[in-house]
Amino acid sequence: MGGRGVPADLVIDLNADLGEGVGDDEAMLEVVSSANVACGFHAGTPAELIATCRAAADAGVRIGAQVSYPDRSGFGRRFMDIAPDDLTADVIYQIGALESIARSVGAEVSYVKPHGALYNSIVRHEGQADAVVAAIVGLGGSLPLMGLPGSVSLRIAGAAGLPVIMEAFADRGYRPDGTLVPRTEQGAVLTDSAEIARRVVGLIVDGTVTAVDGSVITVDAESVCLHGDTPGAVAHARAVRDALREAGISVSA
Repeated sequence: MGGRGVPADLVIDLNADLGEGVGDDEAMLEVVSSANVACGFHAGTPAELIATCRAAADAGVRIGAQVSYPDRSGFGRRFMDIAPDDLTADVIYQIGALESIARSVGAEVSYVKPHGALYNSIVRHEGQADAVVAAIVGLGGSLPLMGLPGSVSLRIAGAAGLPVIMEAFADRGYRPDGTLVPRTEQGAVLTDSAEIARRVVGLIVDGTVTAVDGSVITVDAESVCLHGDTPGAVAHARAVRDALREAGISVSA
């Protein structure tokens, strides 16, 4: 057995957004098991992405393509009403670029995770969700899509035969309907390391999280996101990893 009352076979993947030119990627790679590497559309230069993929490979961390809207000035956090064919082409371009970069350092892209506003829009926006799934299908349909449980994007991906990875967030506020609190609203980002760590352990053990209104909601997740670009991110990540270890929960991609 692991920690008291915790089954010994509990395993969780920890992921973080890296290669964005912000935060301490080196420190985060010591904690996470998956790296969502920027593809250049919202952040990251080719040199930064090569260095990030090399560092992830050296650390034994799997690499995911962090695709986004073409929005460097807004860090990919602004919704863009892009035509479906154009969005599909954008996603294909980004995944293809990162796959080549990963191969150049002896690694590979193992999954796709949309970033920022694109991630949130395809929770409900069927047209854009279709476009993202079409891009992955067009590249062979073998890459899993990581997303929010209950989202339109994961439903469409599953129907198209794509593997899916359900994700929860360590430091983001949840609405009662299971969606994330927008960053423009109060309670969107948690800042206390101990609270974040307790929350992640509870999420994995009980499958629940407390929403901003105090209600308890069910969250079924195979991976937990630890943001690397928020104040105190490394301390939060280390607190989560330590809490998981104490609870007897393994971390693995």
